[in-house]
Amino acid sequence: MSENKGMFARIKSYFVESKTELKKVVWPTQKTVFKNTGIVLAMIFVMGVFVALLDMGLIKGLSSIMLVSQYK
Repeated sequence: MSENKGMFARIKSYFVESKTELKKVVWPTQKTVFKNTGIVLAMIFVMGVFVALLDMGLIKGLSSIMLVSQYK
């Protein structure tokens, strides 16, 4: 890009080049999008259950430590 171009010419060039690049994009099919969305939602659920179980375990462990130290 030449430094001598005016501001509006550079802006126009940017949008023309962006449009050209967007034509090269290979968009996923609807089936692929739904499949990937299902995988993401399933992983969110699995990680949520994991974090909840970890949280409950740490709370029980910490509360048992606090009860033991209370009797000393």
